[in-house]
Amino acid sequence: MKINLALTAPDQVETEALVAVVLDRAEKDRAEKDRGEKDKTEAFVATSDKNIQEAAAEVISSGETTGKNLESTLLHRPAGLKAKRLLLLGGGKAKKFSAADLRKIAGAAVRSLKAKGVRNIAVVLPEGGLSGADAAKAVVEGAFIGGFDSDTYKSERKDKNKSQSIETLTIVGSSDQSALQKAIDEAQIIGDSLNFTRSLVNEPSNRMTPTVLADHAKKMSQEVGLKCEVYGADKIKELKMGAFWGVAQGSDEPPALIVMRYEPAGAPEKPVLGLVGKGITFDTGGISIKPADGMEKMKYDMAGGATMIGVMRAIALLKPKVKVIGIVCATENMPSGKAQKPGDIQTAMSGKTIEIINTDAEGRLVLADGLCYARQLGCTHLIDAATLTGAVVVALGYANVGVFSNDDSFYGRFAQTSTKAGENMWRLPVTDDYLDLMRSSIADLQNTGGRWGGASSAAAFLREFAEDTPWIHLDIAGTAWMEDQKPWIAKGPSGVAVRSLIEFACNFGQE
Repeated sequence: MKINLALTAPDQVETEALVAVVLDRAEKDRAEKDRGEKDKTEAFVATSDKNIQEAAAEVISSGETTGKNLESTLLHRPAGLKAKRLLLLGGGKAKKFSAADLRKIAGAAVRSLKAKGVRNIAVVLPEGGLSGADAAKAVVEGAFIGGFDSDTYKSERKDKNKSQSIETLTIVGSSDQSALQKAIDEAQIIGDSLNFTRSLVNEPSNRMTPTVLADHAKKMSQEVGLKCEVYGADKIKELKMGAFWGVAQGSDEPPALIVMRYEPAGAPEKPVLGLVGKGITFDTGGISIKPADGMEKMKYDMAGGATMIGVMRAIALLKPKVKVIGIVCATENMPSGKAQKPGDIQTAMSGKTIEIINTDAEGRLVLADGLCYARQLGCTHLIDAATLTGAVVVALGYANVGVFSNDDSFYGRFAQTSTKAGENMWRLPVTDDYLDLMRSSIADLQNTGGRWGGASSAAAFLREFAEDTPWIHLDIAGTAWMEDQKPWIAKGPSGVAVRSLIEFACNFGQE
């Protein structure tokens, strides 16, 4: 998708479709709410362009367009505009309108218009509230999110020759050109990296083995200037990563320990941010095999690793002055004559011993060694991402990432970033009470703590391998895959946490 910037009157933009935001400025007072009265609406187009206002006046006055979230009205040959179509998209209440809302509007516009055969669109940045740069960034990111489809292997896929893709997006603004262009350039990098992550997660496991995932990481690293090293079983054993190898030993596919380094000239020696991702390219559950129903989705169990690969790509292109190391522990979790069994004891890289209670609790095992290795490489702060537990879905549904941390200050900085990025995340406890559930009578730890509080007990297990290093764990099991099609995003991989992690890494150490 080519992104252009136009600093011109919106009514003069020649395009197949011009997109404008409609907001509702009406607010009920307390008495009206107490009486249960229906919402009043006072819709308006969020632009001072008089020709757009006049083109939308009839559908607004008739009540056809109210500004309700993602409400869509398409006008053909609008009078006074050079655009062939005017798409009005609702953004909800004006007082609550945010960059996250605008991001969804842009995604919905792309998905709606490309399905109608439109290939070139322009979006008028809404006036009031958001800065021009923030609005431009949200629109571009949202357009990339909306432009991705997961139907890669359909034989009759229509957009193999880009016949069903938005080819050109024009941002129509009136503020400072340099600020807008900078925001657009950054957003394009973020959007590309987010969709790169989604494309990795979308691949089936016969086409996305640990080796193939490592090849993607190496190729990407060469393109953007990252150092990348990939190690196999021998190195994993040499490093005494017994927890990682315990999972990998059951598969005929060789594992891959992927290490990506971003070490820019002029960056201080410390801090060093470590990004660790779970890269289980397919999870059968191992000997504790999963039910057949829904197992096909377990190709997405490497979403945490894919997230870190996409984040490292963006960091390399955005060039912050901070050192970042990305580590992905990639393997399959398979049942075989070589697979670890319930009751086995594994010794992690840190020296801690682990009793295997359930081989389907494998993600925490590979992350345990990944976190330890990150500390050994000099990382002073750690963030891991993993589709770790079904328990987090029970706790938070599909709406929020579960966040855990051993450091309130570190968490507070990340929470500010994730809020700004518009990604829903919720902190859950990781106290010693949950660690007690992970105590083993035969080893230091066991790899499950029972049914209750499963997301927190899994996090408590990981905390033991982060030790005193400031650490954040993102359980993305409920959010890394969109279960249903939404107006702004396709069913399939979501790329959750990519934007938050990019923003955080780029601002990390700037205190």
